[in-house]
Amino acid sequence: MKMPQRLLRPALAAACLVLSVLAPPVLAAPDAAVWAQVQQQKQPLLDTLKDLVAIESGSGDREGLDRISQLIADRLAALGGKVEFIEPGEDAYRMHDTPPKIGRMVRASFSGSGTKKILLIAHMDTVYLRGMGAKQPFRVDGNRAYGLGIGDDKAGIAVILHTLATLQALGFHDYGLITVLVNGDEEISSPGARKWLTQLGAEHDLTMSHEGSPATSDQLSLATAGIAAVTLKVTGKASHAGGAPERGLNAIYELAHQMLQTRDFSEPSRGVKMNWTMVSGGSNRNVIPAEATAAADVRVERVADYAALEARLRETIKHQLIPGTVDELTFEQRRPPLEARPAQLAVGRRAQAIYGEIGRTLKVVDTVGGGGTDAAFAALHNASPVLERFGLLGFGAHSNDDEYILVDSIEPRLYLAARLIIDFSRGLAN
Repeated sequence: MKMPQRLLRPALAAACLVLSVLAPPVLAAPDAAVWAQVQQQKQPLLDTLKDLVAIESGSGDREGLDRISQLIADRLAALGGKVEFIEPGEDAYRMHDTPPKIGRMVRASFSGSGTKKILLIAHMDTVYLRGMGAKQPFRVDGNRAYGLGIGDDKAGIAVILHTLATLQALGFHDYGLITVLVNGDEEISSPGARKWLTQLGAEHDLTMSHEGSPATSDQLSLATAGIAAVTLKVTGKASHAGGAPERGLNAIYELAHQMLQTRDFSEPSRGVKMNWTMVSGGSNRNVIPAEATAAADVRVERVADYAALEARLRETIKHQLIPGTVDELTFEQRRPPLEARPAQLAVGRRAQAIYGEIGRTLKVVDTVGGGGTDAAFAALHNASPVLERFGLLGFGAHSNDDEYILVDSIEPRLYLAARLIIDFSRGLAN
């Protein structure tokens, strides 16, 4: 019997809660062949991280992105993949911070003898500016490997490469198709890659996204936040603030009025968050301001909440404080949310069982944190399982001086990824 939609999410949430708090039973000893291979990949993966971190690849640094994408393409080709570069097209979703030339994507295809199609995604761009890498080069200190962008998301790329190397060493080809997509614009909401992520997600039976897991919580995620940006620009009329203020139309007053009208648009019970975070206006102290602008950050847990919030905003700003001013609202859907759904649960349970084989506990949660990821694009137009956080455990993403991954998470995470691909390909995880 089909469960009514109004009951589906509570039931799914309850199931996910069970997954998140219960350690899976140890069903079997580790697969000796897989475990032996991932152990051999530990140092090579660290070497790969050193090579990736050495190339600065900020979202706006096309030269750096070209260099790192070439390195990734070469490595995928050496593993036997059919590799191509994809340049973002004219149909890219342009936002206020989209660079003129968006970083290209690397796509690689590996054909097997089975039927299951699996998509592996990660991103090569970072939030850092050119020159910052000199202050934090790659280094290993005990159980921590440091470097700008190492956890977000160069470790994800390394995990993909060495998972594929593990499968190759095992001679495993029972999948139908493994596709790798590594994009260069995730940190700016994937304006060029979103179309490809959505298309490929719909064409595959499973998507494994390789953002990192928190150092304090070994986990996979079934849900992530959707992110939008609201900009409200008010145009008024300038006039002398002392000599003829009545001749002006104060854009700051009008902007303040609109911000106050919309200050309570968050709906915590639904996971909708809207907060005004930036404001600017005016040109001189003694001039009635002719322009003022504010920006708001929006987070949602359901795709449908975007349309409802935008409609509410547009209707509300029709009620002006100062007639004659012009209010212009821009609503950018920067990233959809990844919504938890039943298809992910079976894969999550299998992942927990696999981790139990090596004596580790894996949380599989549908709790939505503050951030969003490309996994949501892959899930946008299909019901296939999409899971996030197959990267390494780490800390300090977007930090200038302490971003690191935990070295002792390399072998367990490679084991998890390789075994899950093997099991899913053989129909044991769905």
